[in-house]
Amino acid sequence: MKHILTNDGVQIEREDRVLSFTLTRPETGNEIDGAMFDAMLAALHCPDAEAASVLRLRAEGSVFCLGRERKGRDEPSIRAEVGRLLALKRAIRCSPLVSVAEVQGNAAGFGFGIAVLCDFTLVAASATLSFPEMRKGLPPAAIMAYLGDYGLPKQILPLLLLAQDFTPVQALAAGLASAVHEPGELAARADALVAMLLAQDPISLRQCKSFFRSAQESTVDANFQRACDFLTHEALRLQARQG
Repeated sequence: MKHILTNDGVQIEREDRVLSFTLTRPETGNEIDGAMFDAMLAALHCPDAEAASVLRLRAEGSVFCLGRERKGRDEPSIRAEVGRLLALKRAIRCSPLVSVAEVQGNAAGFGFGIAVLCDFTLVAASATLSFPEMRKGLPPAAIMAYLGDYGLPKQILPLLLLAQDFTPVQALAAGLASAVHEPGELAARADALVAMLLAQDPISLRQCKSFFRSAQESTVDANFQRACDFLTHEALRLQARQG
């Protein structure tokens, strides 16, 4: 069963257990505007998303996403703009859905930052990547807020400070990408990954992501206690299911 919600700039679709966001503004570098932020946030919080297990982020055209629009000119409007982009990042990171970003072309600033937030970040070998904010004297605070959770500090700090273009291979070495594929293979590789995820028990899939994310933000001792409680509960649940 396929459900499609078209929005100016992003196509939101759920087919069975896959929720997909496809950026559809290649003529603007697939930059994300306010309406697109709102549409994706609404979809992640919609009851329909409860039926999904995987979130897939893709884009049309030769580029993935070159950033976001910046229309704010005073403190209230700028704060609202930043708050909205942070809300989307938080929603993707905290979503129980396992997220897969398919970076088929160039990605810059917010564009690559949101791809890094996904649980799997697949990048075409031909893509050019960058965090260009410092070229304008603006430290990318919204990206630095979480980038250290994914990458190696000695590798990612130069990418932020110097704001130079870097390659997918460099992103992979820094921990910012899960895999690099030839452009013609990327979509098929993403399809295969999604199929493997869907082959997992949907409840266990959500639980695994949730425990993994929570463990990153807690102490080892607290995680051991949670693991004991969790595994006991799950063993009893599986026994009951097996009859």
